[in-house]
Amino acid sequence: MSKSKKILILASLLASEVVLANVFAYRTSILEITFAFIPLMLVAILYGPKYSVMIGILSDLIGALLFPSGPFFIGYTISNGLKGLVYGLLLYQKNDFQVSKKYILKMLISIIICNILINCFLNTYWIYLTVNKAVNFFAPLRYIKNIIMIPISFFVMLVLSKNCQTLIREVKGVVKDND
Repeated sequence: MSKSKKILILASLLASEVVLANVFAYRTSILEITFAFIPLMLVAILYGPKYSVMIGILSDLIGALLFPSGPFFIGYTISNGLKGLVYGLLLYQKNDFQVSKKYILKMLISIIICNILINCFLNTYWIYLTVNKAVNFFAPLRYIKNIIMIPISFFVMLVLSKNCQTLIREVKGVVKDND
C-alpha cells in the first residue's frame, strides 16, 4: 500500500471519529452516547496499536479544540489513547484478516475492557477529579449505559468486520492493488 493511501485512510478515520464523537453524539449533562469507537476500532484492525493510539489521542485533542465542552482535561485524552491501545493489541492481524471464533472473542474482550475498565472506572475517576462529589449522582447511570453499550458495540463491529472483510483485506494490502 502506498504511503499516501495510508495517510488518506488514517485521516478519513480520524475525521470520522471526531465527527462521531462530537457532532453525532447524544449528550446530556450526565450521559453521552456515541459511536466514535467504530473508526478507532477500524484503525486498530487495519494498522495496529501504534496508529490506533495516535488516532485516539489526536481525535480527542482535535475534538477538544473544535468542540470544547468545558475546560480541557488530559485524562480523557489518555483514556482515548488507552482505548486505541487495547483495540490495537487485540484486533490487529498482521497478515491476512480473518473473522474467526478467536477473533470474535478478542473483539468482545476489547469492547468489555474499553467499556468497563476505561469508560466506567478510569473516566469516572477523571470525572471525580474534575467535579468531585457530583460523581456519586451520575456514576450509576454511566455504568448502566456502558453495560448496555457492550452488546451494541459488539454487534456493530461484528457486522462491520464480517461484511467488510474483503475491503479490510484490500486496504491491508493482502489483495494486490494497482498503485
